[in-house]
Amino acid sequence: MGPQEIDERFDGRNLDEQVWTASYLPAWSSRMEAAATYRLDADGLHLSIPPEQPLWCPDLHDGPLRVSAVQSGNFSGPVGSSHGQQAFRPGLLVREQQPTRWGFTPHYGRIEVECRATLTPSSMFSAWMVGLEHENPDDNGEITLVEVFGDNPAGLGHGIKAIRDPRLHEEFHAGPHPVDVSRNHRYAVHWQPDSVSFYLDGELLRTVEQAPQYPMQLIIAVFDFPGRAPATEVVPELVVRAVTGHS
Repeated sequence: MGPQEIDERFDGRNLDEQVWTASYLPAWSSRMEAAATYRLDADGLHLSIPPEQPLWCPDLHDGPLRVSAVQSGNFSGPVGSSHGQQAFRPGLLVREQQPTRWGFTPHYGRIEVECRATLTPSSMFSAWMVGLEHENPDDNGEITLVEVFGDNPAGLGHGIKAIRDPRLHEEFHAGPHPVDVSRNHRYAVHWQPDSVSFYLDGELLRTVEQAPQYPMQLIIAVFDFPGRAPATEVVPELVVRAVTGHS
């Protein structure tokens, strides 16, 4: 489908647009309306949500949401079709047709994201693999490398989310773990045909005995849910130092 390996250090002057789409699920709005706020410097890729960041899909999403994300794959059907990625509610129709771009779409292997986050009580960050849904709409399961909410920073989320894939079952864990997400950590998975193992800084957290059976892409994002907690002057930010992946 696309490249099976990646060694991304975000050390160029610009984001590699052959690999990354800097908009979050843009088929349901547009690349401009879903665009991330980001910059690159010596520390890596900074994804942030400043006060002026617009709401994401404000007329469709249940509750106000703001997102800055990059994803390593993108496609959709034509405008007016229902053929898109990660439909978040029934009846969604494509508003802007997306070019097909497969920047990193592994089918098994080890994937690792090194990052640190600044969170508020109303924000979260995540890095997850998701099925492409290009040929089969059931190919939409997720492998979550990491998911942490600012109101529960010790809850280290990781695992399998079935979404609408009938071949998978929910096996997601978010128990307490002594990790300071404001410091750089390496979140990784070893994805095999019959299992997925989850790692933090090289330490095995757990292995689940199921696995998606199709190519997947990577999404890395910081989210803010306005109104869930009193506003602060802190700007939610996710700084990604490196992304690596190989079979």
